[in-house]
Amino acid sequence: MSDNIRMPLSTIAHGRSGDKGNHSNIAILAYTPAGFDWLKHNLTVEVVAAYFAPLGSSRVERFEAANVLGFNFMLYDALAGGASRSLRTDTQGKSFALALLQMPVDLPAEHGNMIRVTAAEPSGDRA
Repeated sequence: MSDNIRMPLSTIAHGRSGDKGNHSNIAILAYTPAGFDWLKHNLTVEVVAAYFAPLGSSRVERFEAANVLGFNFMLYDALAGGASRSLRTDTQGKSFALALLQMPVDLPAEHGNMIRVTAAEPSGDRA
């Protein structure tokens, strides 16, 4: 019996993305410190590079931004020439964060301390 549950990355994080010339910049920010710790150990360069492999990036680099519970990923040469040269639908990589947030991940069954608490939810123990 598995101690993990398969869910989209968006369960524990949000993100934003855009272009830097021919490169895509993806920021993924955890909702909680526990989620940040999970990201630190599980959302690796290798995982992101494999997920976006069809784009043909020359390399992927990860930068930690602990003060905002996040990571910034640079996908070098992922935009097929960039905004003014690319024939891709998303020439500026604006949808890349949304795509990454849809990636299925294996979260611990007890991941309640990783999800965002909204104003309508009472605080306290969650699954």
